[in-house]
Amino acid sequence: MRIAPSAARLVSLSLFLFLLLGQAVAATMAPPAMVNQYGRPSLAPMLKKVMPAVVNISTRSRINLQRNPLFNDPFFRRFFNVPDTPQQQERQSLGSGVVVDAREGYILTNNHVIANADEITVTLHDKRHFEATLVGADPEADLALVRIEAKGLTELHMADSSTLEVGDFVVAIGNPFGLQQTVTYGIIGALGRSGLGIEGYENFIQTDASINPGNSGGALVDLRGELVGINTAIVGPAGGNVGIGFAIPSNMARTILTQLIEY
Repeated sequence: MRIAPSAARLVSLSLFLFLLLGQAVAATMAPPAMVNQYGRPSLAPMLKKVMPAVVNISTRSRINLQRNPLFNDPFFRRFFNVPDTPQQQERQSLGSGVVVDAREGYILTNNHVIANADEITVTLHDKRHFEATLVGADPEADLALVRIEAKGLTELHMADSSTLEVGDFVVAIGNPFGLQQTVTYGIIGALGRSGLGIEGYENFIQTDASINPGNSGGALVDLRGELVGINTAIVGPAGGNVGIGFAIPSNMARTILTQLIEY
């Protein structure tokens, strides 16, 4: 059976529109096209600008070991040859931070990363080390601000997190397990998560970008390289990533940052 020319043109046009629509749908399911210097699709151009603003934070703290109440009696201490000075144990922890003001040396991180620390050391992308001082902290929101005296810092611009939508692509940058400058990729799975019992005040961004111990305080950025959240917590049976991580929205972080600087 022969097809009339007009019908053939109609079929061809329909097929063309179908293929065009398919390409448009596929494009919406993929991240915006970026290519590296070799022409390959890559997030590398954005990451090269962003990663110097994400730092490693290591802390040391000393705690007095609890001893048997009997040893509070000087007689027992002398009898058992227990020193009068309380025994101490040193603890170390690792986390991440984000440079939010390069001129002032301000670095935003999680409060639980630096809580009770006697020493805070910041390691930059270029391997320089600096002792940091605590500017202020908000334990309820699990945010803290530290400061270093350094030149040549790179800061991240804070995006408006109220414009985020479920399905937006995001990148998590931090130092999981002490592995510096690790990058993972995913989408926003939910917004406004609360009732998790993680912090006193909760309004989390949920993401499936892999977040592990050591990522705390690191950056969650969009594909423009703007800060949309501070990585904070994970939900997992053994403390590892199972595709559910949480970040503090940048708008909340900005408000608390201002308060910590002013007060």
